Amino acid sequence: MKVIDLFAGVGGLSQGFIKAGFEIILANEYDKEIAEAYKFNHRNTKVITEDIRDVNIADWLPYLEQADVVIGGPPCQGFSQKGKRMNIDDDRNFMFKYFIEVVKLARPRFFLLENVPNITTTSDGFFKNQIIEEFNNLGYEVTNKVLNSVNFGVPQQRKRAFFLGQFGKLDIELPLTNDKRTSVKDAIYDLPFIQSGEGKDFYEYDGKPQSDYQKLMRNKSKGIYNHFATKHSKIALERLSLIPKGMGKEVLPQEHRTKSIYSGTWSRLKEDEPAATITTRFDTPSSGLFTHPILNRCLTVREAARIQSFDDNFIFTGNKSSQMKQVGNAVPPLMAFEIANRISTILKQSK
Repeated sequence: MKVIDLFAGVGGLSQGFIKAGFEIILANEYDKEIAEAYKFNHRNTKVITEDIRDVNIADWLPYLEQADVVIGGPPCQGFSQKGKRMNIDDDRNFMFKYFIEVVKLARPRFFLLENVPNITTTSDGFFKNQIIEEFNNLGYEVTNKVLNSVNFGVPQQRKRAFFLGQFGKLDIELPLTNDKRTSVKDAIYDLPFIQSGEGKDFYEYDGKPQSDYQKLMRNKSKGIYNHFATKHSKIALERLSLIPKGMGKEVLPQEHRTKSIYSGTWSRLKEDEPAATITTRFDTPSSGLFTHPILNRCLTVREAARIQSFDDNFIFTGNKSSQMKQVGNAVPPLMAFEIANRISTILKQSK
């Protein structure tokens, strides 16, 4: 069972499909540093490091002819809740057309297109309706849902819109839940409790996993990578030291109150609950709800990757800013796995 991953990022969708037994034969990611990280973790995949708008998709024909599934998440800045919520006048909102063009040439049995939830409501559903109509015209029956990763055992509230299509009659539905729940404590409390500014290239595991989720994330890895804590300023450390477990900026004295507009700033993650959505600036307490439940620092790349459900043997490369983008922009692999597993079942039945 073979897959093409478009707008692949570091490969969150790819990892979910690999867990379900698929082979990723081709991936496209235009950001060179992120593409290098994808290559590092997917050694047998052909990676095209170019903007899809600048390539001749017909050149991919040897791969297109093999694909059972095409997956991907076209850029979504124009649908983002942050910024201006641009609509039909924003060219970025039409990147899905390149995804459709690949599906048109490849004619896979299935496709899976993901994006931010606003793609379903922007301009009174214009984009949602256009996507479905264009795939219908190619012979695909399509289902569309907004799913939350927390319902699939991922320790994070993260909503994504998915369009799942099957050539001919649709024999599958998008899953809503697998009835598993995971907390922040379940996800990261077996990792070294390092302080602000500490970290090293590799840590061996110190003891056995403390939860089923930790056992799952270790997945034959010998230890963990990417576990470096941001070195916070003196004032930031002073401020964080004033915030007790389970609390936030509401307990700070007036001189420590900031004017940050982001939800959850200077607030601790609650250890017995899932995290809020991990974004690309999870090293900064003023950027969102990213402060460790009990330590005076923000999350490390590895802790954020755990919360996103990346296995410990997945290594993020490049500079720190790129690594945070790789983690923060990814689809949680365990969420992708649940969808991929349903597609796999249908494909195996038809062999």
